[in-house]
Amino acid sequence: MMNAVVSTSRGDASQLGWQHRLHIDAPLLIALVGVSTIGLVVLYSAGGRDMDLIGRQLLRLGIAFTAMFAVAQVTPRWLQRMTPWIFAIGILLLLAVLIEGEISGGAQRWLDLYIVRFQPSEMMKLAVPMMVAWYLADSPLPPNRFQLLASSVITIVPTLMIVKQPDLGTALLIASAGFFVLFLAGLQWRLLAVLFVLTAAAAPLLWHFMHDYQRQRVITFLNPEIDPLGAGYHTIQAEIAIGSGGLFGKGWLNGTQSQLDFLPERSTDFIFAVLSEEFGFIGIAVLFICYTIIVIRGTLIAVQAQDTYTRLLAGSLAMTFFVYVTVNTGMVSGLLPVVGVPLPMISYGGTSIVTLMTGFGILMSIQTHRKLLPT
Repeated sequence: MMNAVVSTSRGDASQLGWQHRLHIDAPLLIALVGVSTIGLVVLYSAGGRDMDLIGRQLLRLGIAFTAMFAVAQVTPRWLQRMTPWIFAIGILLLLAVLIEGEISGGAQRWLDLYIVRFQPSEMMKLAVPMMVAWYLADSPLPPNRFQLLASSVITIVPTLMIVKQPDLGTALLIASAGFFVLFLAGLQWRLLAVLFVLTAAAAPLLWHFMHDYQRQRVITFLNPEIDPLGAGYHTIQAEIAIGSGGLFGKGWLNGTQSQLDFLPERSTDFIFAVLSEEFGFIGIAVLFICYTIIVIRGTLIAVQAQDTYTRLLAGSLAMTFFVYVTVNTGMVSGLLPVVGVPLPMISYGGTSIVTLMTGFGILMSIQTHRKLLPT
């Protein structure tokens, strides 16, 4: 019987050998490559057929995939040991941004280390769920009130520091990541209701502390036609582009809103409108299928995880990615206020892509470092 068990285990290992040796999850990797390829095709059109833009995006994708492969080699146990240090470094970098950060476009988000210039807030998209999962890993679940309070502080402190920059989009994603860890840890529905009521009650206070342009975005969301040539211009043009795509779209490179420069920020935050206009509902469906595969695969990795830390962290990363997609597509289509969240692996950018792929590297590490159980 023992020989049969060993033989079965070895058979499983041989079937998954190349994946486990390279610490790569094939379904997740295929979906990521598919989305990245779609992104390059759409970006070529959105960027005015600029090959230099495509070259820079390819370089950033190369760095991002390299980061994913590198992180996938690290064991989840090592990540767990390093989590408090990663979180502490992230908080210190956010403090440095508030004190000495570079101001660009009216926001103080960037930190110039002479060797590299980056946004420390991107780092916290991973550090916050890692820290909350680390804190709850050795505790009985669901969390008690003290653990809930401590976890909330871990999430709220960096979130408020990022709101101060200001960067509401990133702050929303970080708050969601911390919340999802608590939700997966067994947060009671009664407490969820209390949190919802408190959030609704705090809305007037939040409105008071918002910047004028942020208030304008909310007003524009409620009624874009109030300022069609100003604050509502982005949303109106994006809705026209999405609606004119129809079922099959106007064809690659044939989008009138994007090619005739009616659509602002078409290579970054509003690139979803370009895809919708040129490839129509079919193109949107293909992209959403790829995104769905990524979310489902991440969720399955969380379900199969073998300890509390990896289970909570993997689940939070998968669900936060879902929020990432939802917020961007929602704001471009006029269903949510504009908060400056790029479309994952489609929009032109560097730091956000590297952060995303690092998170997927963590998921691959969790999946491929699991111990094979005998059958």
